[in-house]
Amino acid sequence: MNSQRNGDAGADGRRHASADPDDMPANPDVADLLDELEALRRTVDDPEEHEQLSRTVRMAHRIPGSATFGRTIDKYTSQDIAESFVGSLLISLPMLVEDVSEIGAFFAAHPAFFVGNVAFVVVMTIGLLYWADLQEVLITNPILGVVPRRLAGVLTVALVTSTFTMTLWGRIDWVDPWQTICQVSVIWSVAAIGGALGDILPGESKGTDLSLEEFSFDDLPFDN
Repeated sequence: MNSQRNGDAGADGRRHASADPDDMPANPDVADLLDELEALRRTVDDPEEHEQLSRTVRMAHRIPGSATFGRTIDKYTSQDIAESFVGSLLISLPMLVEDVSEIGAFFAAHPAFFVGNVAFVVVMTIGLLYWADLQEVLITNPILGVVPRRLAGVLTVALVTSTFTMTLWGRIDWVDPWQTICQVSVIWSVAAIGGALGDILPGESKGTDLSLEEFSFDDLPFDN
């Protein structure tokens, strides 16, 4: 009984400590509530309490105004890839009907400007994802411990989308590979913006987090 009372007293102490007014935001909102609930849920070990907190978090997410903005994004799922594709396609479509061969020819004749454009696109994409404060996007499980998965995914999806649509619509013929790459880079520049916005604006996606560290061949739908 004494140990139980001591445990209850300790739990009460933790609750009172977490409710310290000095630790509360000056102007709390739904986003702050969600962050607190998520942090608390990660510290709960009891299955029943964890499930109760999970229901509370789901209920809080249904509050108007909390579904999109103000939520921390740390997972990278297949839904993020699909959202990047849609964003890349929608933003790059107006450019696909334009003639970008002159810009491609300029890049082909001046490789330094081509490299500068690639660097500009990478920095711009990093800015939209991590610096623009559109959403709080965390870098988790980077590729080789260095490259953010979301950045690599957005740039790759934008590149594949640009190459596919330009080839499909006959905007490139691949007769001169270098010239073709330079032309694709022009559409890729725009598609990367759409891919970044399409990825993060809807908020964190549901589904399994895509990570090389968590990948297992046992998860593949094939018999060993």
